[in-house]
Amino acid sequence: MIASYYKGDHTFSVEPSRTSLPDTGEVQIKVAYCGVCGTDMHIFHGAMDSRVPHPMTIGHEMSGTIEALGEGVIGFQVGDKVVVRPLDNRGEKPSDKGYSHICKELKFIGIDSPGAMQSLWNVPSFTLHKLPAKTNLKYAALVEPLAVACHDVKMSGLCQGEVAVVLGGGPIGILIALVAKQTGATVYVSEVNPKRVSLAKELGLIALNPTEVDIVDQINEDTQGRLADVVFEVAGVQATVDLMPKIAGIRGRIVMVAIHGQTRAVDLFQFFWKELQLIGARVYEEDDFDKAIALVADEAIELDKLITQVADLSDIQSVFEGIDRSPDGMKVLMNCQK
Repeated sequence: MIASYYKGDHTFSVEPSRTSLPDTGEVQIKVAYCGVCGTDMHIFHGAMDSRVPHPMTIGHEMSGTIEALGEGVIGFQVGDKVVVRPLDNRGEKPSDKGYSHICKELKFIGIDSPGAMQSLWNVPSFTLHKLPAKTNLKYAALVEPLAVACHDVKMSGLCQGEVAVVLGGGPIGILIALVAKQTGATVYVSEVNPKRVSLAKELGLIALNPTEVDIVDQINEDTQGRLADVVFEVAGVQATVDLMPKIAGIRGRIVMVAIHGQTRAVDLFQFFWKELQLIGARVYEEDDFDKAIALVADEAIELDKLITQVADLSDIQSVFEGIDRSPDGMKVLMNCQK
């Protein structure tokens, strides 16, 4: 087998790796594809070196088939198509109130422990979700980020007939918009990158560039003053934090999707004046993965338009360097068998 290793200083290597049988309670997965996400890029840039040891195999947006079963594993068999929900909640305590996906001692597989950018990967069986046999494994590699979107929309309480605005048209923002559209809502995407604006329009979304149009005025006009029922803040910059309470209507819900590494100024008067709600949303729960799997298996969302490139794992160094040079791209998948 082969595995990729992050070695620090913007460097990956791909090397032969010894194959070990899965331990008790584990399965061995023949990894088909693994997506590159924003967190992986942060690791590449060294921003997470205090957390991620190296050499380290990273990656968590994956799909594959079961190659071997460890002792005690039930409910799965060799050949099953699967994805991994990469949350290790074995440190959960009663004080976490049953919210295992955000428990205080949560470990994220692919960051805190070895990930999927390798041809064979041993993981705890409790992280697995079985895919329908018909599922396209290329599209299934997007189940994990799609589950993020499903969780965000669930947390928002978005209903049919409501208006949703997604601030940020990157991969997660577009997926949120597509899931939101499935609810029967009218969905706007605010994005400054012209190519991403064009893609959003191709996917049937209402896309606006805030450098070309006053977003608040436009949505105010379109909704006869109602504005947005739900706002998803996905861009993670001060400009969208400033915009989110302005674009939300009376009793609007704002879902904080982006990770803000610094304290932001927020117009709290708008929260008082319009009785707004601010909702945090982090990763996903089991039902979010199940919903994402159903959307992928049924090809209910045009995922093919979101896949910018499929590259061989052996080319991982040039792939990460290329993502740095091309901010227009959406989702790059690594073929972990090459």
